[in-house]
Parts: sequence; C-alpha cells; structure tokens
Amino acid sequence: MTKIFETAKKAGLDGFMLALIGMIVLAWLWPYPGMKESPVPLSTISTYTVSVIFFFYGLRLSPEKLRAGLGNWKLHLMVHLSTFLLFPLIALAFRPLFVSDESQTMWLAIFFLTSLPSTVSSSVVMVSIAKGNIPAAIFNASISSLIGVFITPFWMGLVMEAGPGHFDLLSVVGKLALQVLLPVFAGIVLNSRWGHFAEKHKKYIRYFDQSSILLIVYTSFCESFGEHLFSSLGIKEIVFLGMGMLAMFFAIYFLLTFIGGLLEFTREDRITAVFCGSKKSLVQGAVMSKVLFSGAQAGIMLLPIMLYHALQLIAASIIAQRMAREVEEEVALIEK
Repeated sequence: MTKIFETAKKAGLDGFMLALIGMIVLAWLWPYPGMKESPVPLSTISTYTVSVIFFFYGLRLSPEKLRAGLGNWKLHLMVHLSTFLLFPLIALAFRPLFVSDESQTMWLAIFFLTSLPSTVSSSVVMVSIAKGNIPAAIFNASISSLIGVFITPFWMGLVMEAGPGHFDLLSVVGKLALQVLLPVFAGIVLNSRWGHFAEKHKKYIRYFDQSSILLIVYTSFCESFGEHLFSSLGIKEIVFLGMGMLAMFFAIYFLLTFIGGLLEFTREDRITAVFCGSKKSLVQGAVMSKVLFSGAQAGIMLLPIMLYHALQLIAASIIAQRMAREVEEEVALIEK
C-alpha cells in the first residue's frame, strides 16, 4: 500500500487533492470573494494565470521530445481516437438515461469530461512506472493538449447547439487559441533559451500551476454555490457519480487493452495506449470551463472531472504497480 500511495503522490494525488476539496468547502462557506459582485476580480486574475501555466508548459516542451515519438502512428491514432471519440460516444450512448432538466445539466458536465484531452504529467509518470514506451507517452500527452483546444469546443458545440441558447464555436476556439495555444507556442520557441530554467525550477512552476487551478476551482464553485446549483445534489448522488466515473475508466482501460492485443502491440506500446488513452486532464477542464461556461454553471461542470481525476490516479497507480511487479518477476526468471 505504501508504494501505491507513493506512486499516487508522484502523479499528483497528494495534498493538492485535499486543497481542491478545501477550495470547494471554502466556496461553500464564503462564496462572496469569488462572485462577480466582489471588488477583487479573482475570476479575471485566474484567466491570466491560465496563459502563464501554458507558457511554462511550452517552455518545458522541447521539439526533440516531440520528434522522439513521431514514428508509431498506430499507437498515436489509438490514443487520440480513444480520448476524443470513444469517450464522447460512451457519454452520448447514456444520454437517454438523463431525462430531467437537472440530470441533463449533469450529463452535460459528464460529456464535457469525456471531450477533454489527456493528462500530461500523470500519464507519463504511470507509463514510466509500468515500464512502457515513455517517448510515445510524452508525444501523445503533449499533442493531446494541443488537439483538445479544437476538438473539445467542437464536441461541446455539437451538443450545446442542439439545446437552448447559442454556442459560438469560432469565438470559443479563438479565446482558447489566445489563452492556451499562443502561450504554448511561445514557450516552445523560447525552449532553447529558457528551457533549462523551466526544468531547473519545475518544482516551483508546479506549485504555481496548482495554485492557479485552485483559484479557478474556487471562483467557479463560488458562483455555483451562490446560485444554489448544488441544492439537489446529496452524498448519494455524488457517490453514484463517482462510481460511474470509475466504471468509465475501467471500461476504457479494458477496451484499449483488448484492442492493443488485436493490433499486436508490444507490451510497452500497450501500456502507453491504456494509460494515455484513459486519462482526462483536470488542468484543461478548469481552463476550458472558464471559456465554455459562464458564471454559476462552471462549478457544476467541474464536478465530474474532479472526481474522475482523483479516481483515475488511484486506479492507475495500482495498475502501474502491478505491471511493474510483473516485469520484475519476468526479469528475475530470465536471470535464473
């Protein structure tokens, strides 16, 4: 159990998750500072910190790391089809079960989760622990974040245009391009000059990233609590939602394992496929919720991704440890 907790901590499941819960509790107890009426523009500040997050992300993303993973196109295709097609199709298949207006809002939040890109750091950490294809993991996790700037708004546009209201896809993509893509590419361009600085201080950059996400979560939930959007959600509903998120993770995991076997992937490539193709990014979720959803709605849209983020790290850390032990046992048998 100690190894599992250590693995989860490396992947981000540590005090940060407790802090996220603390931000939600704080927003419930004291929502005023994060609402529009507050004299301190916390929501605006969090918008600017998003661009800084992705600038540092690009600064640490060297072109060499991307080129190292270019060749294995079958693996890349499998990962991104899982991330951006398989996940949303599963959510669409279950949409008829959500009939009331309140449940439709929760379904939209779940669908938002399924449309998000994969994680970067935790995917690479899990692949590394399980002895998978690390260069391919770095490539897929990095490219997924960039593709998501276009695919996530596209999916959300399809389902939100079908409902009441108007969804301006071009405007959303434009905002995400300014807040995410432009800082990332600026960081990549400056990688040769400042990349070593970002690597040297990556610990402090991580603290800044996490602080920014905490601020986004706080302001989002302040509006939601202020408008009483969670009044119909009790412990039972949250537990059921968590069980659904865990079931979706394992459904994707076992399906990718099966497909990887059919395609005769190497063990290393199968590991990369299941870990990169089954993850969803809390960072991207927090960023895109600010652009896609206004005011009080943003908080409830973050609830499924926060649950999925925590549960995917726990489940993936257990699986990664098991895979690592299997490799060690195989090596031991060969040496005998």
